[in-house]
Amino acid sequence: MKKLVHVYYSGRVQGVGFRFAALRIAEDLRLCGYVRNLDDGRVEILAEGSESLLKDFLAQINNSFSRYIKESQINWETATGEFQDFSIKF
Repeated sequence: MKKLVHVYYSGRVQGVGFRFAALRIAEDLRLCGYVRNLDDGRVEILAEGSESLLKDFLAQINNSFSRYIKESQINWETATGEFQDFSIKF
């Protein structure tokens, strides 16, 4: 069963390669969704896939950027199936 995880990261998460790393990790895990910078300095991620792959994705993000992440808001939802790939939204 596919799940959707909607995450907001705050801290010094812009300008450190966060979006490009998230894209690479998501593509490696074959997740769908997007990552984008928000005007308030946070980064938003919306990703769909199996729960185990999404947990792996979040763990890899945290391992790579723990020194930059001050807080994360994580919401689990039912997958919508609206995404065909993972991308960076500008």
